[in-house]
Amino acid sequence: MPAFKTPDLAQRGSASREAKARALELLRNKPAPDPEVAAARLAAQQAREAAEAERRAAHKAAIEQEKAARAEAREKARLEAEAAAEAAAAAAAKRKVAVPTAAELKAARDARYAARKARKK
Repeated sequence: MPAFKTPDLAQRGSASREAKARALELLRNKPAPDPEVAAARLAAQQAREAAEAERRAAHKAAIEQEKAARAEAREKARLEAEAAAEAAAAAAAKRKVAVPTAAELKAARDARYAARKARKK
């Protein structure tokens, strides 16, 4: 009958140490990055960042322009509304019948009374 675990604890530990050593050796033997390639990557990254900054600036300018256009439209609408209100008020003032004062009403009443008396004579 075979053992429960074929590699025992010591074998598993040594296999782990060997795997770590191999990985470390591969990392140490990795060639250094080529300076030309690194410079090209850096230039490409800077170009991408510059393009992104330009795109953001253009987007921000478009938003500001849209805000200015909306504010101008609001101001124009407000001025038109004020002009319409002034025109309506002027038309209402023109149409408005002058309400006679109490003295004017009394004078008209007295004139009618006097005319009535004059007709009876």
